[in-house]
Parts: sequence; C-alpha cells; structure tokens
Amino acid sequence: MHIDLSKSELRQANINDWRTVADITAEAFANDPVNQYIFGKFESIRSMFRVMAREMYLPSGVSYIHPAGGATMWMPPGVDAAPSQFGLLRFALGQIRHGTMGAIKKGMALSEKMQDWHPKDPHFYLFTIGTTAGARGKGVGKGLLAPVLAACDAAGMPVYLENSNPTNSGFYGAHGFERMGIFNIDGEGSPVMEPMWREPKSPR
Repeated sequence: MHIDLSKSELRQANINDWRTVADITAEAFANDPVNQYIFGKFESIRSMFRVMAREMYLPSGVSYIHPAGGATMWMPPGVDAAPSQFGLLRFALGQIRHGTMGAIKKGMALSEKMQDWHPKDPHFYLFTIGTTAGARGKGVGKGLLAPVLAACDAAGMPVYLENSNPTNSGFYGAHGFERMGIFNIDGEGSPVMEPMWREPKSPR
C-alpha cells in the first residue's frame, strides 16, 4: 500500500526519531484520562511511549512527524501489534525508574484487554496520534491522518484505533470512525476506552 506524502507536510520517521515521536506523543497524552489513571506522572507516560516507539512502532510499524508538532504511530496489517517480551522488559524497567509497580500491573492488564478487543480482520492500526500544545487547533491532527486514510481508501483497507479520551470521539467520527463498543479499563468507575473502526471510503 503506497502512502503518498507529496501533498502533505509530513515526513516518515526513521528509527533515530524514536525520542521525537515518543515525546510529542507523551505531551499530547499527558492529561489523557486512561494514561493518567495508569501512570499518573508525566515521566512515567513518556517512558512508556519511548519504549513503544523505540522497540516496536519505529522498527516494525510506520510513524509520521508533522513539522508543526505532531506525530502518529501505526501498525500495518499483517504485523503483530502486541509488545515483544524485550519491549515488555524495557517497559517494566522504565516504570520502576519513573513510575510505580502499580503502573506496571495496570498497564499489563490494559494491554490484555486491548488485545481482546483487537479485530482479527486485516486493518491498519492507529496506535497513537497526538500534537504538542502549540500545534492544537491548527489542522495538524487532520494533516496527520489524511495521507494514511487516503491510502487505506485506495487499497480498500479498514482502520482501527482505541480512543482513550471521550473528548476526541467527535474528531474521529468526523474522519469516518465508528464506535465498536466501550469498556472500563479497570472495573466500574475507571476511565473508558472506545474501540473504533473505519471502513474504507469509495472514491468520489
């Protein structure tokens, strides 16, 4: 599947961009209800995203950076989106240093729930999309999505994500995502995640 960046401001991240991708994402998710519940501190959230970017999404997936301050992490179809054992070890070590043992337990439990919801049909998986505070309200989020969604439409490929912040439901809905369900991440009263699915759109 060809993703055309020629009409966008994006560039594809390479393995050396792992810190940039992760740190933009951490800033974007600093006040996210799910990440606040699990990790609590910004340093803990950032450590988690650094591990995911460096060990998983930069080497095995595909990521894009917007020069205004935005980043995405994707996993193409046919690639296992579950963390490797080595990645899980790095995650645990990072949380011991920057977070708490409770964060490790909660994070692992959430990972299992996310895998339970993850569709089996081929799809492009959007793990994260985020912008820095200074980039918000400037169309950066739309710019981050547009080339990949266009490529998925051309290829007839669905897209899947888990929305961890209810305030973003409208944004995703405007781009063709529909709710598959909703679940509490840690029992009644805990924050919710909203798995969302986007069917490919026919050319106009």
